[in-house]
Amino acid sequence: MRIFFTLSISLLLTYTGFSQSGKPASDRPAVRFYPNPAVTQITFDFPKVVSRSYTFQVFNFLGKKVHEQKDLQPKTTIDLSEYYRGIYIFQLRDNTGKIIDTGRFQVVK
Repeated sequence: MRIFFTLSISLLLTYTGFSQSGKPASDRPAVRFYPNPAVTQITFDFPKVVSRSYTFQVFNFLGKKVHEQKDLQPKTTIDLSEYYRGIYIFQLRDNTGKIIDTGRFQVVK
């Protein structure tokens, strides 16, 4: 019964457009990135509401931080020559450490 209740709440929140942070999906900044899957480099476009005090981090699928960038520019390109093939997770954090946006991309070689 508890599992049914948890799944129902998750489905309801997803259906109504709310993210895990509790904010409507349209209210949080969306980081655009391309190409996905990537081979040699990947470009991230940050929305205008992103402050330069935000931090951008990339983790491999095992949870090891492989890239961190502070003092963000509106467009950032990451060279993937040192990255292995696989799935990577990115996080955009504000100056208090709260996750503003997260996503994943794939590296293929």
